[in-house]
Amino acid sequence: MDLETCLKKLQYIGVLAFATVDLEGAPQIRNISAIHYEKDAIYFFTARGKEFCRELLEDGRVQILGYSKYKEMIRLSSRAKQTAEEEQKKWMDLIFAEQPYLANVYPGKTRDIGIIFEIRDAQIEYFHLGVSPIFRETYILGRGIETKQENAAEVEAGDVEPGKRRVRMKGYRITDACIGCGICQGSCPQRCIEPGVPYRIRPEHCLHCGNCYEHCPVSAVKRL
Repeated sequence: MDLETCLKKLQYIGVLAFATVDLEGAPQIRNISAIHYEKDAIYFFTARGKEFCRELLEDGRVQILGYSKYKEMIRLSSRAKQTAEEEQKKWMDLIFAEQPYLANVYPGKTRDIGIIFEIRDAQIEYFHLGVSPIFRETYILGRGIETKQENAAEVEAGDVEPGKRRVRMKGYRITDACIGCGICQGSCPQRCIEPGVPYRIRPEHCLHCGNCYEHCPVSAVKRL
């Protein structure tokens, strides 16, 4: 699995759930299919009068979720931005050509009410429940998304590439407080914990369920 394949899978799924934040801070979600994919960006169409458009213009934060018939979940987190005015017609014509049904929804010049947004910097999480053990991985599109860990010192130290952001880590880790009792390993539903000093969680197979965290007798398991 890689970034390019994740984007292809989203394209094959077709209709994706887009989540935004409204003006009162409440979550909103809707299905969107008027999307065009490039290797380095995603473009999508909506109408200027829609609340969806207003939320994107006011806040910009968006999460996109696709779910395949193979039990794969792909989640993209980003900030959407309005495409440059001189590029609007180009991407709108392309999206309408790729999605013929749109001509019935916005016939003729009524498509001029539309606006194209783009996503160039994002974090993409891939989660496959249809294999054993489960598999998950995270990828960066463009510069990724801002994280609490991001700062100039990290770039200076070489921990983060200039102009790039680190992956926002999730899940759990086992610290040096581990006493090697193996209780965490026995409580893991995916058997993704390996013996060692300390024991180690294999993040690509971790459910993030927290069972190891709740069962550790010495609180050696910490949330990332």
